[in-house]
Amino acid sequence: MLLERIYDQDLAQASYFIGCQRNGEAVVVDARRDIATYLDLAAENGMRIVAVTETHIHADYLSGTRELAAATGAEMYVSGEGGPDWQYDFEANRLYDGDAVTIGNIKLTASHTPGHTPEHLSFLVTDGAFADQPGFMLSGDFVFVGDLGRPDLLDEAAGGVDTRFEGASLIFKSLQEKFLSLPDHVQVLPAHGSGSACGKALGAVPATTVGYERLYSWWGPYVAANDEQGFVDELLNGQPDAHAYFGRMKRENRDGPAMLGERAALKELSTDDVRRDLELDTVTFVDTRSHHEVHQGTVDNSLNIPAGQKIASYGAWAVDPETDGRPLVLLAASQEQAQNIWDHLVRVGIDRVAGYVTGLEGLPMHTPALLQPEELEGFDAALVLDVRNKTEHAEGHIPGSEQLSGGRVLWHQDELPTSGTIVTYCQSGVRNSVAASALRRAGHDVIELDGSYAGWEEWKGAGQVVNA
Repeated sequence: MLLERIYDQDLAQASYFIGCQRNGEAVVVDARRDIATYLDLAAENGMRIVAVTETHIHADYLSGTRELAAATGAEMYVSGEGGPDWQYDFEANRLYDGDAVTIGNIKLTASHTPGHTPEHLSFLVTDGAFADQPGFMLSGDFVFVGDLGRPDLLDEAAGGVDTRFEGASLIFKSLQEKFLSLPDHVQVLPAHGSGSACGKALGAVPATTVGYERLYSWWGPYVAANDEQGFVDELLNGQPDAHAYFGRMKRENRDGPAMLGERAALKELSTDDVRRDLELDTVTFVDTRSHHEVHQGTVDNSLNIPAGQKIASYGAWAVDPETDGRPLVLLAASQEQAQNIWDHLVRVGIDRVAGYVTGLEGLPMHTPALLQPEELEGFDAALVLDVRNKTEHAEGHIPGSEQLSGGRVLWHQDELPTSGTIVTYCQSGVRNSVAASALRRAGHDVIELDGSYAGWEEWKGAGQVVNA
């Protein structure tokens, strides 16, 4: 058996390529939408992808199940569990608890593990060349290393009302009946790692075992004592903010993401053409440099989406393709970098990219306004806005500031003042620059706190923590 974990640092998301080396067939689980990596793995190992499946209707990225099946002719398999409100709206084979997908010597058996979502499946993997019992569990967003999938996303992102309590209880039962009933040696391969918003304390190591989680997880003692209420209270306490784009991901993944097909290579655009399009407001310019560079000068009305590890996440904070259909123009050092940025953006459904430029010369420029920490106290701000997570805000914040996380600001402008200047900050300035650029483009008067919260704390005095 060949088992490869394909990990996206941007979204902290893992997909799995599992192949039978005897007959050269493979299945991919929880594929992302830019599918070249799976096609390359298949070619490198002389295999054919004959099946594609996923653990659940994802909220944090767009599934590549349909895209990969269309490119390879593979059979699609999705969950049929969860009741009528949680059915996929596209044609695919339905899997129910106990159903199996067989690839040569390898069998993936579906285990219904609801709680994170009602339709959630985990997959027990048996390598028939060596054993007649499963040795691996692809746990999706059910069990993570050191944590569990959050049960509140349906409330936070999909329009549910108090579904978190039922979801938490279902996770408790899934742990009792489906997870802890497995032998301790079974390896657990989750769909997310550290940095994902699908849990609150995910581990950074790629895998765990049933036995390790039984002994050392925070939830183990609650399940051992059959303390469901204590478990529910602890699981729901302190969950991070859910990004607003999660609701769009849920809808699109249920309906079936738009098909990309073969994408042509992005072209370098002339600055004359880009300047004209900017004057006509028919494109959105994306400055992909660091916030430090952007603060030295950037294109008028542009977005700052830094070309680091969080392109997809920050892109989905700043761009809502459902309400703004203008294509993006990317600032990139090369065609290769531009293509890589686009690959990340399509993972969250930001598909329309017109091309790229390699420099800013000849484009209309401005310098984003910055406020020094020592100037804040006397500044006439309509609002001091903390764009960090609510848990960060609770641990310490600038007195008088209000919290609305960067992944939610564009969708909650009704909570912002309609006039006056908004002063924004995060922890160090990266998230702040993304959120501030999105708010400026939406028409708000925004000034960024230079150095953000870390700079303000340093100015106030080393080691001082203010909670007000």
